[in-house]
Parts: sequence; C-alpha cells; structure tokens
Amino acid sequence: MNWQPEMLRGQTAVITGVSRKIGIGAAIARALAEVGCNIFTTYFRPYDATMPWGSQDNEALEIVGELQEMGVEAAGLELDLSRPTAPAELFAMVREQFGTANILVNNAAYSTSENLDRLTAQSLDNHYAVNVRGMMLLCQQFVRQFGDDEQVVNGRIINISSGQSFGPMPDELAYVASKGAVEAFSLSLSAELASRHITVNAIDPGITDTGWIPDDLRQTFVAQAPMGRIGTPEDAARLVRFLASPEAGWITGQLIRSRGGL
Repeated sequence: MNWQPEMLRGQTAVITGVSRKIGIGAAIARALAEVGCNIFTTYFRPYDATMPWGSQDNEALEIVGELQEMGVEAAGLELDLSRPTAPAELFAMVREQFGTANILVNNAAYSTSENLDRLTAQSLDNHYAVNVRGMMLLCQQFVRQFGDDEQVVNGRIINISSGQSFGPMPDELAYVASKGAVEAFSLSLSAELASRHITVNAIDPGITDTGWIPDDLRQTFVAQAPMGRIGTPEDAARLVRFLASPEAGWITGQLIRSRGGL
C-alpha cells in the first residue's frame, strides 16, 4: 500500500469512543488524520470513570487538539450513546460543522465482566443499548445523510468487534452476545448497502494493549503470541485506515481478524 499524505483530504470520519490517548479510538483518529481526513469524535466520561483506567477531564479534548495540530479539522462531542436520540443528534452536529461524513467507525463499547450467575437484566440492557442499538442507529443516521444517492463516493462503515466468535470469553457473557450481534448485523447490512457502494466491515483487533492488562496477564499473553508481542492500538488503526481508503472499495461484508497469528 502506497499511502498518499492527502489520500482522504476533505473527507470526514466519525469515530465513537475516543476518550483516551492510548486507546484504539485515538489511534484510529490519528491514522486517518495522517492521510488528511477530518475527524469528529465522541466520548463519554461517566462510563470511563467506572473503569479501572478512570476518566481524565480534558483528555478527550486534548486528543482533538492533537488532530488539529496535524492540519485537519477536528471536533469532539461528549455523548451518551445509550440514549436512542443520540445518533441523530450526533450526525446533525457533524453535518452542521463538517457536512456529510464519508466514514463511520463504531468503536465505542460498553463492557462489564459477568458470568451467568452474576448476569442481570440491567447489564444486558446496558450492553444492548450501546453496543447493538446505538451502533445500528449510528449506521442508520450515517446512511440517511446520503439521501436518495444511488452511489456514494467512498462510503465506509467499520465496526469494531471482539474475539467472541474466535473462541470462548468466559465471564463476559453480555459483552460477547452484543458483539456477536455486531458481526451478524455487519454482514447483512453490507448486502443491503453494496449497490450504493457503501462498504460495511467488522474488525476483531485481538488482545490490544490499551493499559488494561496486568503485568502477570501480559506475560501470559506474550508467551502465547506467535509474534512475541500483543497488539497495539496502532495495529488496529492501520487496518481501519486501509478499509476506509479508496483502495478497499471491493472489500465488504467481512469480519477481519487482526490478531498477530493468535
């Protein structure tokens, strides 16, 4: 791949779940900005505050500042994607600031650890609201931007999935069920949108070092890894950048595993 610095100049990508500088979302935003893409991000600090990594008040906006320093237009919005009206609100703001978005990356996710005994109806609802309903409504709003256009120039939907269809993920039952829905939806949506030249793909980035892995578990993962390391956010971001590019116009309806051989 001969990446041109201006490959996506003038196009706009909407990327959800961009709240931490060491996260996959931030890496995706930087990778697309490197090739000239304008970036609109979302983040939700109340969710991050419940996670081991916590929430830094200005980190999401500092990421936006980094993108602007790279020479592209960038903006961010704190948004609770569990609200049914959030996707429409998001794309109304994107349209107002940047016009039509060409690329949607559904990276935001809700995740808690529960086995069958600890599973609750509320947890199931929380996972569904963000990972399934939120993702589907974001795709709907993305496509609605194009009105009755029969063919869309470089329309791209990229959904970040997980490893639940690759192997068991015990103690994450609600999460894996929701991510399984992401993959099933991506396959069927790709067929619906193919005639309009909008591609839809899902990515399984594998075990990715975003600051959540304890040292003892990291050593276990590295020992199992054929390449002698675990994934980085940049590994996932490079794949997203390729799928977002004009070079990937023939690739749709795929679940692509980027797991370093695992």
